[in-house]
Amino acid sequence: MNKHPLNIYELDGNGPLFRQINRAISRPILSGRNAPGTRLPSEHAFMEMFSTSRMTVNRALQLLADDGLVTRHRRSGTFVANQVVEHSVIELKDIVDEVEASGALYEYQLLDLKTVTANAELSKKLGTKKKAMLLYILCRHYSDKKPILIEQRYINISAAPKCLDESFLNTPPGHWLIKNVPWSMAEHIISALNATDTIAKYLEIKLGDACLSVDRTTWHDGGQDGEKITFVTLTYPGDKHRLISRFTPGQ
Repeated sequence: MNKHPLNIYELDGNGPLFRQINRAISRPILSGRNAPGTRLPSEHAFMEMFSTSRMTVNRALQLLADDGLVTRHRRSGTFVANQVVEHSVIELKDIVDEVEASGALYEYQLLDLKTVTANAELSKKLGTKKKAMLLYILCRHYSDKKPILIEQRYINISAAPKCLDESFLNTPPGHWLIKNVPWSMAEHIISALNATDTIAKYLEIKLGDACLSVDRTTWHDGGQDGEKITFVTLTYPGDKHRLISRFTPGQ
């Protein structure tokens, strides 16, 4: 298995020691320096490195295992897991923030931008009149030079007229909307699909590979009775991503 220097693990001095150790070990994993399959130092090595007890190290490693970053085997040790990027189901998060939070390099590519008139299907999705003017955007998002998301979006121009002043050459549309257009409610519809020729081409995967698709609609103030801002289809390669939600009783 891959070996690596021990000096890549540094404590940040913030909070309980087990949390610091957890972050110190996770950083090289999230940045890609410790690739999937890399065997991590033993618990004893970490104990000496951080001058702490086995219990503290074990607690930090267990948190990594719970988060899916490592796999632990009693006899052979702890290994970096095959990672996936998590996307929140409940929160309306920015893909830019999600990729950068994972320690990866984010990049963006605009593939198509044009104004279109709403047909019957789009009129229903966005709650507009037929032939209402919409802005259509097709773009691709990257994590460490690898495509991780295809975004196909329609913006209701009457709800976000300033979108016509933005070129979206360097600014992802989701990022622009979150920063510039207040929203009050979002709906996610999640489905599984197999990659079509177009999806396979854009995500650089094989035809028929499993993908995750999220249809998202957002509204202005007023909930479902308010004006719809945008409808977007987000398509991810299924073997590298998972959608998560966290909630408490009563939510």
